[in-house]
Amino acid sequence: MNLALYIAKRYLLSKKSHNAINIISGISICGISFATLALVCTLSVFNGFQELVAGLFTAFDPDLKITAWHGKGFDSQDSLISEIRSWPEVEVSTLCLEENAMIQYKGRQAIVTIKGVEDNFEQLTAIDSILYGYGGFILHDEIVDYGIPGVQLTSSLGSGIRPVDPFEVFVPKRHAQVNIANPSSSFTREYLYSPGVVFAVNQEKYDASYVLTSLDFARRLFDCDTEITSLELKLVAGSDVAAVQKKVHSLLGNSYQVQNRYEQQSDVFRIMEIEKLISYLFLTFILLVACFNIIGSLSMLIIDKKDDVRTLRNMGADNRLISQIFFIEGCLISLIGAFSGIILGVGLCFLQQEFGLIALGAQGGFLVDAYPVKIHVADLLLIFVTVLVVGSLSVWYPVRYLSRRLLK
Repeated sequence: MNLALYIAKRYLLSKKSHNAINIISGISICGISFATLALVCTLSVFNGFQELVAGLFTAFDPDLKITAWHGKGFDSQDSLISEIRSWPEVEVSTLCLEENAMIQYKGRQAIVTIKGVEDNFEQLTAIDSILYGYGGFILHDEIVDYGIPGVQLTSSLGSGIRPVDPFEVFVPKRHAQVNIANPSSSFTREYLYSPGVVFAVNQEKYDASYVLTSLDFARRLFDCDTEITSLELKLVAGSDVAAVQKKVHSLLGNSYQVQNRYEQQSDVFRIMEIEKLISYLFLTFILLVACFNIIGSLSMLIIDKKDDVRTLRNMGADNRLISQIFFIEGCLISLIGAFSGIILGVGLCFLQQEFGLIALGAQGGFLVDAYPVKIHVADLLLIFVTVLVVGSLSVWYPVRYLSRRLLK
């Protein structure tokens, strides 16, 4: 066994001549442990919220979404698009056409995004899980076309979940000049009826501005024949999404953008990642302050062990060995604090998962009653390495300086 490590372990576990040294050492371990616990719990809460948001988007966003890099859309009859739809990895594929329009209901108006989809959109996503009302998912029949609005949009229009009158939809006529004498003639007007349901993704981006309808209605409204804005894919269960995404990108080239679920909502998840990083940096700074307690503990230990150091010197020990002993002592304190903090943090997160100890607020005001948590092994490894690195760096120079000055 390494001599410096052996002596450092004896110093850590043995009783000191001054009880204050044991107390300060215990305080140092507790400080590092609580800072580590805070890191584990905070990062796990961010992971929980990220998973919660991802679960909300899952009911509306496909596994893969193909869009054009340049321009608003592309031709749905392209041979490459047809080839992708026939792949064995693709379970369901849907052509989509999205464009802005103005919608009106009894004098109330709103700018919305009309999303025309094929009838199999219900199989593409779990849209049924976010529908609320008295009807079902239906986009058209032999007589009329239906539109399923977001729940916030129905509130702003004052239509309710099951409006009696149809929605009026207006868009400027394509390739037509505005008639100043009769501006209304420059717009295409169509009607959408309600099937008696609305969707609620619990994200304002969708709930306040999206209307789902049939692809044929959208093409008629926007005067498009075979043009679409996206091809949305649902993959066969167990498929490697990253591998299929790479395969699609290789086939289509740089003219198309292929996004998975996280990339489709990159702005939301990027903000969450930045918040997580900032919290990690702030808590690491607190950890650094907690590590300074180790310096006080080691200073008193160095003074307490002067006689032992003198004996070691008489036996041939040099300054390097003496400094190494007390440096390893500081690292062992950091190691114990890291282990205990991670164990306590994981335990607290488990209790939060099972019993919801810390509530978000008034019951019913949030999507979940308690803070969601999700433990990632990668985060635990990062925290463990961070504690060891910060603890080692915070005691390296002070120990080297103190061992030379106090044991001169």
